[in-house]
Amino acid sequence: MTTPPTPLADRADAATNLVLHFLDQAARYGDDPFLWHKSGGEWRSRSWREVADDVSRLAAALAATGIRRGDRVVLVSENRPEWLIADYAIMAAGAITVPAYTTNTEADHRHILTDSGAVAAVVSTTKLAAALLPAVVTADACRLVIAFEPLRVAQASGTRLVDWTTLLTSQPADVARTRADIVAGRADLACLIYTSGTGGTPRGVRQHHGMLLANVAAACEIIEQDFPGGDDSFLSFLPLSHAYEHTCGQFTAIGLGASIHYAEGLEKLAANMEEVAPTIMVVVPRLFEVLRARIGKGIEKQGGTAITLFNAALRLGRKRYERGGTLPLTDRPYDALLDATIRRRVQARFGGRLKTLVSGGAPLNADVGLFFAALGLTLCQGYGQTEAGPLISCNRPSHKIKMHSVGPVLRGGEARIAADGEILIRGENVMDGYWKNDIDSHKALQDGWLLTGDIGRIDADGHLIITDRKKDILVSDKGDNISPARVEGMLTLQPEIMQAMVHGDRRPYLVGLVVPDPEWALGWARDAGMPADLARLRAEPEFARALQAAVDRVNARVAAHERVRRIVVADAPFTTDNGEMTPSLKIRRHVIEGVYGARLDALYG
Repeated sequence: MTTPPTPLADRADAATNLVLHFLDQAARYGDDPFLWHKSGGEWRSRSWREVADDVSRLAAALAATGIRRGDRVVLVSENRPEWLIADYAIMAAGAITVPAYTTNTEADHRHILTDSGAVAAVVSTTKLAAALLPAVVTADACRLVIAFEPLRVAQASGTRLVDWTTLLTSQPADVARTRADIVAGRADLACLIYTSGTGGTPRGVRQHHGMLLANVAAACEIIEQDFPGGDDSFLSFLPLSHAYEHTCGQFTAIGLGASIHYAEGLEKLAANMEEVAPTIMVVVPRLFEVLRARIGKGIEKQGGTAITLFNAALRLGRKRYERGGTLPLTDRPYDALLDATIRRRVQARFGGRLKTLVSGGAPLNADVGLFFAALGLTLCQGYGQTEAGPLISCNRPSHKIKMHSVGPVLRGGEARIAADGEILIRGENVMDGYWKNDIDSHKALQDGWLLTGDIGRIDADGHLIITDRKKDILVSDKGDNISPARVEGMLTLQPEIMQAMVHGDRRPYLVGLVVPDPEWALGWARDAGMPADLARLRAEPEFARALQAAVDRVNARVAAHERVRRIVVADAPFTTDNGEMTPSLKIRRHVIEGVYGARLDALYG
């Protein structure tokens, strides 16, 4: 009698730590392709066995440099195979990975190095080292930098620089780290992730092995039950330094025995999707909004039959959703035609094998979710926080996808709603506190429950529905509570508006800051006979009126206290480079208000 395979979730539940879980998977999948990157115009792979060997040898080499159990090691790199190898080697050496964003400034790196007390740093390129090395020089504990590529350094600084390849080959195979050397338990610290946050100094979230393995078990259960079939492939493009991609795009892929393709960058994401045909993608709502606009414009250019089929797909998709997943018999022949035409073409843009797109990191507008579902893509919105590893809940087909919800709480977790409406979470996936920050730890954790800071409710089907962010609620001078994220989400669905922020706490009405969509703006200028110069357009009253007309379309759909009466046109887009967005593409209100606050306040005059 054949023994049935162990469920993937059970493998993660049974694992002592992340490294042993990975080594078990590597032994299971052996010479199968695992990590893919593009080099010389071709996709090249490394097998599970090759990656495991590199992890073991690098762990031994790290130990030989003096890195000890419990030491912290900062990791600064783009998404690439070496990121995963370094991450697991650090943990295999008994140390703690401290991921840092590639967009960090020298000051950001200095804070993380100093606060974590990191003894070493790993960096990919000379470009990224330019911001890191000056911070290393002034950090007390960090005296070793390991670089994936040779660094061009003009002058020695007292910091030891080590080449990745040299270090990797410095240890013979017989002294490589073995299973017996890897002694971390589920309660031991695996990773220290500094939350970028929308305000304040970043805090180090203590992520233990069990927390992350609990996330893997929960995610694997969903994929195995709702999207079966195996042979999964991930396309990794969100920053691995963010908990969302780190857990969902790396640890979960390993739990599934999936391969990982590292995208060449956002600018080549569309081409990469068609080339590698992923089955699972971890995405943020902003990507959906951009793709929705591009798909709509593409259909509009085709005209005629394409527009008719497109509108029919959206109409029947909404109808199916509202009827709980079914259509009347009379609609099914037309729906089959749409499957064979427009939906197939849309799916081909994602490679043609996509099982699901998992959305997280920020709220997803329900209309955007319905748009992609109507075009034949299974979109599952989830919810999480770095403090929970980050997975808390997720929509899944077997539990009825609800676009306005973030789904049921995942395996092993509990949720309850506090008296003031705040969502509280408990389970192994919850952190044990912030690094060296007892005050904030006590604020965030009470009697084993994580206080999420989000306001919500649990419906009759067990779905978690988030209604507001506790700290981000604006209160009008009349006492009306306003969720700025809701209004901003509706504004950015207008074709004229790429980004938006509303303003108006303790004020009689809302005002807004809008970033025009560049393509729309240039088209408007052409039609108006004006120069295609965004800087000059911002000063044109007619241009501002056209944007206000888009705002007024939203005003017609919201409550009176949510209407945006007047707007300012932003000088430039919100980006991570100017500090107005976090790396996970959330706006930093305090930074933006520092730049535009006076102009926004002047709108009340």
